[in-house]
Amino acid sequence: MLHNWASLQRHIHLMAPKSHRIRQLAAAAAESTMQGTSKKPRSISTKAPAAADTPSSSMKDSFSKYAEYLNQLNDKRERVVKASRDITMNSKKVIFQVHRISKNNKDEVLEKAEKDLSAVKDHYIARLVNELQGTDFWKLRHAYSPGIQEYVEAATLCKFCTTGTLLNLDEINAMLLPLSDPSREPLQINILDYILGLADLTGELMRLAIGRISDGELEYAEKICRFVREIYRELTLVAPKMDDSSDMKTKMDVMLQSVMKIENACFSVHVRGSEYIPLIGSDDASYTLLGVPNFE
Repeated sequence: MLHNWASLQRHIHLMAPKSHRIRQLAAAAAESTMQGTSKKPRSISTKAPAAADTPSSSMKDSFSKYAEYLNQLNDKRERVVKASRDITMNSKKVIFQVHRISKNNKDEVLEKAEKDLSAVKDHYIARLVNELQGTDFWKLRHAYSPGIQEYVEAATLCKFCTTGTLLNLDEINAMLLPLSDPSREPLQINILDYILGLADLTGELMRLAIGRISDGELEYAEKICRFVREIYRELTLVAPKMDDSSDMKTKMDVMLQSVMKIENACFSVHVRGSEYIPLIGSDDASYTLLGVPNFE
């Protein structure tokens, strides 16, 4: 009878709902845990570990240094851009001064242009050198390149008008070398900025040649024509090897137009205006040079 009763209870227990059995198992597990060795609950320590021993803190310090470096670089870029604008503006003034040249005031105009160019170097180029010497100045090349190109253009124009020769890159860098601290790496103009500035020079020489023709200095205009033609011929060998991202292709097209304008002006004077040669340079305002197109 007892055996039948025990089997009946076991059968009822197996027939119980699953949720009831799960609760019974959970209760039994909790009872056995309390009877055994109890584990200490986990807790978060409020004591801050050393900063050097924490990976997250080390990463934070690294990014703080990166942020400080980038902020300093951006501030320097703004100062360099400002210096480049000042160089560009004052170099253009030197170029405008050279274009005031005539047969009667050549020495006076060129002397003042040389003084203005020296002032650009001593004040504005020197400020740029102080910002960039001893650093990786190539990182900021795009910030100061326009000013350097304009300075190269002004310096080479003054050199040609004074001596009739080309101011090369080594001579320009030699002039800038005294501006740098001997104990630090000096700022040197790179070959790309020099070539781009030299390409712009041809446009100013074209304007100068047209002005000399109108003033009766035909030989001087022909000298300019030969000089510009030689520059264009040499740069046509260099331009294909330059980076496509540079402005050289556009400058080469403009340079060719400048060469053609000078050649056409000289051709018009020799062919169509030969009968008016005695009138060239006349002080009488009523005379005009026929056969020469209006280049204004």
